[in-house]
Amino acid sequence: MALKKKPVTGMKDMLPREMEVRDYVIGLIKETYKDFGFSSMETPCVEHIENLCSKSGGDNEKLIFKILKRGEKLKLDTAETEMDLIDGGLRYDLTVPLCRYYSNNANELPSPFKALQMGNVWRADRPQRGRFRQFMQCDIDILGEPGNLAEIELILATTTLLGKLDFRNFTIRINDRKILKAMAAYSGFAESDYDNVFIILDKMDKIGLDGVAAEMEESGYAKDAVEKYLNLFKEITNDVAGVRFCKEKLEGFLDAETADGLELIISSVESAKEAEFKMSFDPTLVRGMSYYTGTIFEISMDEFGGSVGGGGRYDEMIGKFTGQNTPAVGFSIGFERIVMLLLERGYELPTTKPKKAFLIEKKMPAEGMLKVLDLAKKERAAGRQVMIVNMKKNKKFQKEQLAEQGYTDVTDCYADSIDQL
Repeated sequence: MALKKKPVTGMKDMLPREMEVRDYVIGLIKETYKDFGFSSMETPCVEHIENLCSKSGGDNEKLIFKILKRGEKLKLDTAETEMDLIDGGLRYDLTVPLCRYYSNNANELPSPFKALQMGNVWRADRPQRGRFRQFMQCDIDILGEPGNLAEIELILATTTLLGKLDFRNFTIRINDRKILKAMAAYSGFAESDYDNVFIILDKMDKIGLDGVAAEMEESGYAKDAVEKYLNLFKEITNDVAGVRFCKEKLEGFLDAETADGLELIISSVESAKEAEFKMSFDPTLVRGMSYYTGTIFEISMDEFGGSVGGGGRYDEMIGKFTGQNTPAVGFSIGFERIVMLLLERGYELPTTKPKKAFLIEKKMPAEGMLKVLDLAKKERAAGRQVMIVNMKKNKKFQKEQLAEQGYTDVTDCYADSIDQL
């Protein structure tokens, strides 16, 4: 059987140029988030299958890479169901593992716990631009803080990071699941229909208001309810005035505390932000994960044409492990998409050291080699990256390749001129 050179579908090899950018971004993420008080933590890439299939991950649970039992535990002959064969799976996100981690270690963690977690996750998804089956996720979460200060800090930390990477004029879209439900209740939809109504609403940016109306009516919902519902979106503005409108219009369906909290988040972030971006109240924002209980948000970036990050509040998820709900809210940036955009724009790393290369003639004697090694040592001590390579026949092409790697200072080392170096 012939060996295959290409990686598995949906996964990719990473060349040095991309790794250089990735390593820089990872370092900047850790530095920036630690400045906001977040602490690094880590969980295993393999999770208990019961945790992954707990109906907390929405559609992601259909995309799990499942792991067979090992050794004597794997009994193919007597297995009756799939669950008789598997006991684990590769994590599809970092939130489920974080909740398990917190429930297991809460007594040893500060309160609130500001967590920073980065790691690969796996989803058996359909690959496309900016989406892979193995990809890095980068999450910050605040556990144990019920107030809106948590959302404010998450948004400020994330946007500060994006600003340091020279992203400008992106938008943080924000909503609250309670506002979504209040709008549906006000319009006359039954609570049992909310999930389907929100699934259709989530298509607003693709099919428009008329498309949403048509699909809702095709689903059998009353025309009066659909019209009443969609008329709300025509009246709501994308700022704090829109939040205030919801507070007044949805009185009796929406508690004032939710609207006041959302207004506080928007106004506080606008006042304290360090990067150039816009806060936008978006009542059509749904976020697909079933575990969200309150505030939800996404990063929209025009140059990508979609979302490059998102998150929200999930106050009931840790309770599935402990039996006691714990306030929790998190924000995840689309690490792979951010790196992709940086590579596409030819991003130059601001902290790159000067690079120098020594090309050594093949017949160089031992004493000459020692001289070059000593020179390289001094150059590194002076803060430069140094590469030593044997000289090739096509020296011009070799130097062109080195230049592409950033080695613009190249010294030719010949045996008969080594004393002149």
